Amino acid sequence: MDLAQHRREVRDVLVDTRRWPEWGPSIRCLECSDRRIRTGSAGRLWTVGGLELPFEITTCEDRRWSWRVASVSATGHRVERLDRGCRVVFELPVIAAGYAPVCCIALSRIARSVE
Repeated sequence: MDLAQHRREVRDVLVDTRRWPEWGPSIRCLECSDRRIRTGSAGRLWTVGGLELPFEITTCEDRRWSWRVASVSATGHRVERLDRGCRVVFELPVIAAGYAPVCCIALSRIARSVE
């Protein structure tokens, strides 16, 4: 697989809502207005703890998207180009710093799904 195709595949994992439960440790299932997110996509998700929470995609551009969950700014997600591939980055608001270990698990799952 060439590098551009690999980057597209990584980005597709991030924007395809059917794949979120594969890599998102806190997401059990979800419903969304769009399978592939765009700015304004909205829905609800169920956490592994059983909470039902509304969400909305606030930005979705090229290789980056962010969202609000239960009306609170949540993680940003982006794919950065590298000379030999790409890197997925999660942007955490300071208030969500305790969520970093969950994001590490998600990054490992994303890496496995595109290898």
